Amino acid sequence: MEVLRPQLVRIGGRIYRKNPIQEQTYQHEEEEEDFYQGFVECAEEPCDAYEVVQTQQGFRCTVKAPSLLYKHIVGKRGDTRKKLEVETKTSISIPKPGQEGEIVITGQHRSGVISARTRIDVLLLTFRRKQPFTHFLAFFLNEVEVQERFLKFQEEVLEKCSMDHGVDSTIFQNPKKLHLTIGMLVLLSEQEIQQTCEMLQQCKEEFIDDISGGKPLEVEMAGIEYMNDDPGMVDVLYAKVHMKDGSNRLQELVDRVLERFQASGLIVKEWNSVKLHATVMNTLFRKDPNAEGRYNLYTADGKYIFKERESFDGRNILKLFENFYFGTLKLNSIHISQRFTVDSFGNYASCGQIDFS
Repeated sequence: MEVLRPQLVRIGGRIYRKNPIQEQTYQHEEEEEDFYQGFVECAEEPCDAYEVVQTQQGFRCTVKAPSLLYKHIVGKRGDTRKKLEVETKTSISIPKPGQEGEIVITGQHRSGVISARTRIDVLLLTFRRKQPFTHFLAFFLNEVEVQERFLKFQEEVLEKCSMDHGVDSTIFQNPKKLHLTIGMLVLLSEQEIQQTCEMLQQCKEEFIDDISGGKPLEVEMAGIEYMNDDPGMVDVLYAKVHMKDGSNRLQELVDRVLERFQASGLIVKEWNSVKLHATVMNTLFRKDPNAEGRYNLYTADGKYIFKERESFDGRNILKLFENFYFGTLKLNSIHISQRFTVDSFGNYASCGQIDFS
């Protein structure tokens, strides 16, 4: 990270500079990661983005956070909390591990309480981004017609292209899990799952009903494309999804949902638009049928996972099946799907949903 161009972090509608950090790594997994993020300055002063209450003893501010992230505020042997308290002249109370509650910051000076709150928010955001994704917003694409056509696609590809490098039956998607992802989520408590359900319902009331007209969106799943820039070395092959009437309503709908969830902080902003695609082949499936694309990046303790994968030669597949027709669907629900779990039908388990009609 360059000193003159530090990373910017948006919290509570304000932008903060995140200064270079000193990070230590440990050989033993049982040893907790221990580093402090350094001084964070508010982009504008005074910083009034937080609710700070004046008390008889001084000032008080609370932070809601899932218990899974408490250890990152405490730090190894409590060092992170102590450093925060000393530098901001505050006292920071954190619930015990496994107990849900609020982090409470108290101090004699309002500015110190705000400074502690800002730094805690940066710590929480940093470590939340290192958590593996737990859920995702998606349309299910597993109608019977589409599943049957997908199996036909798989059969024909294996019949005509099995001699091409890396092409075999292990890299095809499970037809029961065909889906269209809107965005990935890190939900670390039941409260955050409920917050996501409420946010999705707000989207329905504020703009989804208007875009959908209170009816399912009729779409076609047709044509294939690949993710990278070399058709001879493909890792992900996907089917394209578009509105049957040729309109842009599906793209508009998913982009506005993404924008709303990014603004709330429930989805980290990586893209400005959703790439409408349904994965049909993925080389991660070769070694792990339950793998889920590029989203297997971190373990629960924040360690990066490198997934070795053997690419396949997709040139013949792209030539022979460029316009393969998978079928039509009526998209009537957006689901909050839980990763690595399935329902009784073999699809991803849903923690909540909204229906268009």
